[in-house]
Amino acid sequence: MVKYFSTRGGGSPASASEAVLKGLAEDGGLFFPDHIPALTKSLKQFADMSYQEVAYEVMQPFLSDYTEEELKNCIKNAYDDKFDTEAIAPLAYADGAYYLELFHGATIAFKDMALSILPHLMITAAKKNHIQNDIVILTATSGDTGKAALAGFADVEGTKIIVFYPKSGVSPIQEKQMITQKGDNTFVVGIHGNFDDAQNGVKKIFGDKEFEKLMADNGYQFSSANSINVGRLVPQIVYYVYAYAQLLKEGKIAEGEPINVVVPTGNFGNILAACFAKNMGLPIAKLICASNENKVLFDFLRTGTYDRNRDFVLTSSPSMDILISSNLERLIYLIAGEDAERNRNLMMQLSTSGKYEISTEMQEKLQDFYGEYATETETAQTIASLYDKCGYVIDPHTAVASCVYQKYKKQTGDETKTVIASTASPYKFTRSVITAIEKDGGEADDFALADRLSSLSGVKIPEAVESIRKAPVLHETICEKEEMADVVKKYLGI
Repeated sequence: MVKYFSTRGGGSPASASEAVLKGLAEDGGLFFPDHIPALTKSLKQFADMSYQEVAYEVMQPFLSDYTEEELKNCIKNAYDDKFDTEAIAPLAYADGAYYLELFHGATIAFKDMALSILPHLMITAAKKNHIQNDIVILTATSGDTGKAALAGFADVEGTKIIVFYPKSGVSPIQEKQMITQKGDNTFVVGIHGNFDDAQNGVKKIFGDKEFEKLMADNGYQFSSANSINVGRLVPQIVYYVYAYAQLLKEGKIAEGEPINVVVPTGNFGNILAACFAKNMGLPIAKLICASNENKVLFDFLRTGTYDRNRDFVLTSSPSMDILISSNLERLIYLIAGEDAERNRNLMMQLSTSGKYEISTEMQEKLQDFYGEYATETETAQTIASLYDKCGYVIDPHTAVASCVYQKYKKQTGDETKTVIASTASPYKFTRSVITAIEKDGGEADDFALADRLSSLSGVKIPEAVESIRKAPVLHETICEKEEMADVVKKYLGI
């Protein structure tokens, strides 16, 4: 049975269900499994499975204190007709790469892949651990996690969800998706600040022991729906295994043939899931980490120094506008030989000076990773180029990944078959996409641009966009970053 330990060495080991419930370890570290289990089936066996069947086989070893019935029930409730395709995560071939479309869920972004199942994992975990308190999901979002979490937890009994987002740091469609969210247990707050401010505010609240006691006295306890939660990370491993299995099934690759994976990267959870898949035995050669102009990860992979002391750039790929990639801590812990003290010291340096440097020995363990970045101009050019060549439309985040892949091929000559994680529907970023293709978005609003995009692409406007076109705004709270804790208390009436 897999147990979970803090990357910073504090607290006692947790079962999978306890780790899902807590979200963050007591000492501020992230939960990490005592070992990364091997894949339970052969690649050929996976090729004959549905998405739901692959999900069970991949997740079960990590979530080993959930019974077979419990886990299969969570999977059945998550991956159903909320997704607009039976494949759940289909592959599309365009211009020499396979685009893994992770945006067919209720909120048209890859976060649906994990946040459709997290509420079910959490409620099951609460019952297993005899939790009497209501669970308060406290989350910071750079655009997509917020809506996907709100949709997943809306009206789920025994939970409340409070989402903080940077007021000027998300796309108009992303914001409209959040502020029109229904559900008596949902709360959405814009902050004056960027995503890192929102994330730091949430982490500060989680680490406040007096706040924790106040919550408990009032019948509440916190948990997180951010990608730091193992209940988010583990379901993301599934679609990399599924993508490989589909390529094998369709005869695009031979069994055991390695593939490369390109991931547009912000908080590092999505590419970490691919790294876990590789460690489980999936034949992944290179993990290609694609950054936008907030290229803190590119610089880290190039130099071994992580330095967030730089200007924060607002880009057309806002879910990647992040300078503190929280999930990177898990990789640092792994390449430090699971040395919690070493990791804790590095994270302390990040907290106090905004930077840290890993050893040469640790850097050598990053040979599987390749980092590059795309400028705003290159991102727009990539959207236009792919549309002109293939008629295939991608969003700016996917375009960052596509651009970086082209740079990788040019620099290395590597022709290994490649899967690009397509993390959001272009309908979430209509202005950026239309402006890239037609060189001018004009004065039209984002919904008029969605109509234009539909006629250009031949793809029907997703229900996730259509349903919010005239939906009333239900959440109007805006606060300063220093006021986040007071807003939480106000919402909870404590």
